Amino acid sequence: MEGLPFILGFGGGSFLFYLIASSAGSTPSYVLAALLLLLAVFSVFFFRNPHRTSSADEGAVIAPADGLVIFLGEAKEEHTGDMMMKVSIFMSVFNVHINRVPLTGKLVDNFYVKGKFLDVRDQRATFENERNGLVIETAKGLKLVVVQVAGLIARRIVCYPRVGEMLLRGDRYGLIRFGSRLDVFLPLNAEVKVVMGEKTVGGETVLGILP
Repeated sequence: MEGLPFILGFGGGSFLFYLIASSAGSTPSYVLAALLLLLAVFSVFFFRNPHRTSSADEGAVIAPADGLVIFLGEAKEEHTGDMMMKVSIFMSVFNVHINRVPLTGKLVDNFYVKGKFLDVRDQRATFENERNGLVIETAKGLKLVVVQVAGLIARRIVCYPRVGEMLLRGDRYGLIRFGSRLDVFLPLNAEVKVVMGEKTVGGETVLGILP
């Protein structure tokens, strides 16, 4: 649904300029029609929403997004104030941008922080960029934080869940338009299953196992 305005807008514009070009024989209109058609095709590609199958392991924390692991290590999660294991995933414009719930649990907090729009590969982006985070608590009382971080170009964060909702691992919960990063904060005693530079598949790659 998030991609429909872009797809219909670019597609409709392409058709309109094609009609103008056909009736007036205008080369510039043909060029504009072709460019808008390419943008419509790119929008279909960017907002694709493939089916994914998540791990059945109760303690598995799955990747919330397709991308590349660009940070792995202990860090302080500013909203909760806790030291946690942080896994950062960088999404390029070529990745699927649907964000998925990393584990089953109750949404106990949903926070938004206004900020800058640094390149998300800069580690300062975690603390300085505009972002939206979810704090999810499992039935065993363990908490995980997943944060959508806006970037240099990607400045539109979409997040659907509300506090109090039960979230299911692998469900779609939002997206960031057009390339960004997701920071996942796990308990320090979680067993990490990914390495730096690893490519993740949202909804499928297991980032770690909770104790």
